[in-house]
Amino acid sequence: MSDPRPVLVVTSLHDPTADVVISGLHDRDVPVVRLDSGDFPASLSVEAEITQHGIRGRLLTASRMADLANIRALYYRRPTGFAFPHLSEQAARFAVTQARYGLGGVLASLPGCLYVNHPHRIGDAEFKPAGLAGAVEAGFLVPPTLITSSPDAARAFIKRNGSVIYKPLYNPVYRVDGVSSVVKVAEVSAADIDDGVAGTAHLFQKRIPKTADVRVTVIGAYVFCVRIDSDLLDWRTNYDQLTYTPVEPPPGIEAALYRYMDRFGLVFGAFDFCVAEDGQWWFLECNPSGQWYWLEPETGLPMCAALADLLERKS
Repeated sequence: MSDPRPVLVVTSLHDPTADVVISGLHDRDVPVVRLDSGDFPASLSVEAEITQHGIRGRLLTASRMADLANIRALYYRRPTGFAFPHLSEQAARFAVTQARYGLGGVLASLPGCLYVNHPHRIGDAEFKPAGLAGAVEAGFLVPPTLITSSPDAARAFIKRNGSVIYKPLYNPVYRVDGVSSVVKVAEVSAADIDDGVAGTAHLFQKRIPKTADVRVTVIGAYVFCVRIDSDLLDWRTNYDQLTYTPVEPPPGIEAALYRYMDRFGLVFGAFDFCVAEDGQWWFLECNPSGQWYWLEPETGLPMCAALADLLERKS
């Protein structure tokens, strides 16, 4: 008899990766309830009671209902943020915090639910300093890195390490002349550092001369490694220049991946490495909500099936 419990998919309306996963779950006759927490409270409502048996109640969308006590798994992707444009600034700020800690707290407390990933664990893992320190603990090679607001410290770090890259610690989208933009990874010299560095925190990292990059996608018990060849400093800047090759990880990498995942309580992770001239893999980052599906048609790797297995709780 098939398991009637649904998979809850929390994401925005326009999420092609979630669309593919949901289609795969439907092919397996796994029920799915999709919602965007950012729709609360206009077209999403919550009724949750804390009982001696845990949280009981339901989530209601315009077309679906989810029993909070019977969620098989929650796939937390990329929901939009809470917004209350009809309220004053102060009232909206209050309403957003109540929605975050109310609905968000309910979604984070579902009994017996497998989280891919738990939203709190995603939040923990998105802090780059914590991710880099966790990578060292896991046994990865990590480039020397400085986080600072001191121009003098930045200049000294660059002079000490030679070729250095600047990376944003987090990359929110902002607009330039009405066009969505992000701060790009770039090589910097000591002469590039001015007093503007004192305005906030910055991340500087020694540049490792590389022959290629590798994206490693860990989905439960499955590890998919794809070598990415290009002549780009940051391969994300031009996908048209990339070529992809499935590869096996060097000895020790897979064990370190799972030590890292355990450290942050993750069951999914999109890891980025650069391959040095001597063939060693250097850890750059792990995105707990990273994109992955574009690699499947490029390589034939069964990544969607692996994620469906995980959410179905077959693996």
